[in-house]
Amino acid sequence: MDPRTKVLLFKSLATVIERLPERVDVAGARWAARVIGSRSPSRAHLEKNLARVLAGDAPIDPLVLERYVRRGFAHYGQYWAEGAKLPALGRDAITRRFRIAEGLEHLEDAFARGRGVVVALPHIGSWEWGGSYISTLGMPMTAVAEELEPADLFDWFKAKRESIGIHVEGLNAQASGRLLQVLRDGGVVGLLCDRDIQGGGIEVDFFSRRVTLPGGPATLALRSGAALVAAACYMGPGDDHFAVVTPPLPVERTGRLRDDVTRLTQMVAHELEDLIRRAPEQWHVLEDRFEAT
Repeated sequence: MDPRTKVLLFKSLATVIERLPERVDVAGARWAARVIGSRSPSRAHLEKNLARVLAGDAPIDPLVLERYVRRGFAHYGQYWAEGAKLPALGRDAITRRFRIAEGLEHLEDAFARGRGVVVALPHIGSWEWGGSYISTLGMPMTAVAEELEPADLFDWFKAKRESIGIHVEGLNAQASGRLLQVLRDGGVVGLLCDRDIQGGGIEVDFFSRRVTLPGGPATLALRSGAALVAAACYMGPGDDHFAVVTPPLPVERTGRLRDDVTRLTQMVAHELEDLIRRAPEQWHVLEDRFEAT
């Protein structure tokens, strides 16, 4: 697709979603995602991921698993529709419809220390709602995103996220240094870390399987002295959203940096497991997360 056409398509689609009644676009997105998902190669991946979360090595009732898979695709569609709608809702709607149900004190206490906060996130629900909400509490979040092509599309995406209080850094060679500076300035960095997109991550136990997870959250916390918490933002009840924030993990150095990163990343993995188990149908990872296991 021609780059200019691609940018125009994304902008036009986002404008349509922003202007549609929310019940219409969310319902449409949930339906479309279920239909497309039923025919997609990613269906087998989602099925395998959910079977591991729900039952581990034990057999699971196929009808139960099928219901979770269908809900998984529906929530994935809802995630995209609500993410596109978010800039048009306004901050009042966000503060009215979002709550940190557990652990707000962990986030506030860590932020008050003034040494920065790293938030480790799974692909659960809609993290953008949480990032936008904590900016209204005076804790604006910086996130990292893959740089889209063409550059105009990434700039547009970045501007949209910044309009809801989330600063976005491109995933490139300069990202680590910029995130460290945010933390040294006492800011909040949110990192999705249940997928090893770039490869070369840290090998950990994750749902009783050996996989690799990004070492970024642990590395940043250890190098900067920032607090490290895990959190997830869930869809529901109804049209609302809520989040759970875990107590800070111990980030004190105990040996070589690599060993400390490995130890701390394993702790992050266990926190992510607990957060994902709360709502497996909202874990929208459509790649085989347990490949070759």
